[in-house]
Amino acid sequence: MSNDQADFSVPLFIRGQLIEDNWVEFGGRGGSATFRAPDIHQYAEQLPLRNPGDMADLYQVSFEEILDVLEQLGQALDFETNAHVQEAFAAGLAASNYPAAMLKASYVMLPSAFSRDAVREIAEQRIGIDYLEGWVEQTLHDGRQLRIRAMGARALHIPAGNGGLVSAVTIIRNVITRSDAIIKAPSNDPLTAMAIVRTLHDIAPDHPITRHLTVAYWKGGDTQLESTLYRPEHIEKIVAWGGFASVKHITQFIQPGLELISLDPKRSTTIIGAEAFASEATLHEVAARAACDIGVANQEACASARVIYVLSGTDAAGIDNINRLGELIYAKLMAMPDYISTKPKTFDRELAEYMDATRLDDTFYRIIGGEDLEGAVIVSQFDEPVDYSPMLSGRVANLVPVDSIDAVTRAVNAYTQTVGIYPDSLKEELRDLLPLYGAQRLTSLGYACSPSVAMPQDAIEPLRRMCKWIVEETCAPDKVFPVWEAQ
Repeated sequence: MSNDQADFSVPLFIRGQLIEDNWVEFGGRGGSATFRAPDIHQYAEQLPLRNPGDMADLYQVSFEEILDVLEQLGQALDFETNAHVQEAFAAGLAASNYPAAMLKASYVMLPSAFSRDAVREIAEQRIGIDYLEGWVEQTLHDGRQLRIRAMGARALHIPAGNGGLVSAVTIIRNVITRSDAIIKAPSNDPLTAMAIVRTLHDIAPDHPITRHLTVAYWKGGDTQLESTLYRPEHIEKIVAWGGFASVKHITQFIQPGLELISLDPKRSTTIIGAEAFASEATLHEVAARAACDIGVANQEACASARVIYVLSGTDAAGIDNINRLGELIYAKLMAMPDYISTKPKTFDRELAEYMDATRLDDTFYRIIGGEDLEGAVIVSQFDEPVDYSPMLSGRVANLVPVDSIDAVTRAVNAYTQTVGIYPDSLKEELRDLLPLYGAQRLTSLGYACSPSVAMPQDAIEPLRRMCKWIVEETCAPDKVFPVWEAQ
């Protein structure tokens, strides 16, 4: 097949070796651009690290040297000068649902993700650099002496295609933990991880970090490949970001010795207290914050606001207030710069049909905007969200008036990731309650889609779970009871 038959090519990178051969063509998601990648079955035996002892070279590298390499890598990922990053951006335009200005912004941010201070903070906050660098001594109450170290694993990463930063986070986490990684590129972001590892190879071709990174594409659900690869003798950890079907598919391979770290799909919600209506200035600020939580990344993230509960009350005055808030949120949403939020490239046809039907009778719901599929705010006129609220996307949010917080807790469950809350005093009031229902992150309104990588994610600590926590202990008979002397 000639290169002209595909929109772009996704090579194979195996621990420093770039492979551009044995091409097979793939179709993008939803009929988007086609691309070609090497036939993974021709290289399946090369994907896993056959000898775990080969990871010893990672432990000859100090954490300061890791910071040196990653900082140099970040500087080399400059969008204006890096041809690999520019190629990844072009592929992302063809393969993803992100408009150009928004997608470019995610690549412009790449260098900062690899900054020395950012990486050090992640390692220290989520693991502890002492545990990564050596053996940390402890003495237990029974007298035994422990030395504990966090060590890496042979890992498979299945990142989401939510812009360039997810691939960057994947690589940073892998390097921090001194793991060997196979990264399965997503079809809607096929070249970002490749761009990062190729840049790393350009600046440090023989470094142990480079020699323990593999990036490959294969179509998810390839049982012939995955039944062979997803085995404890090849992989110890699978870190999977993905939809329900893909994560469910992976679970069939999980067995003792092979752990799944699932960063599966979530939904998020928002709670706005009555304080929002204290003044016109406050209402404008709240509207701007809520528009940000809806609009950032065009509502593609798990953390994006969709259903927004407002403690406005459901009497006539309360409905008037929430309608006014809806109008302001829509205006703020439309005024956002295009590198943060803009009219979606595509819009869910079924959602559009539901919205058109809703417009026919504004007794129960009022729709503000949306005629040009640019985004909309649906304002419920009573205390229930629209029946199709799970479908909300493309910058469409639903404001729901409520009389008390009890109506909100019913909407929080195990799939609730982020809850944006205004004011912060209400967040403090709810922080011991909402997690009992399933909420995983409570944040100030306006910050839902700007989390820090140095935080826990999805109510777990992925970096700690990526590590193997090794114990070496000394039990002196004069301090720890010698069982063999028991009579």
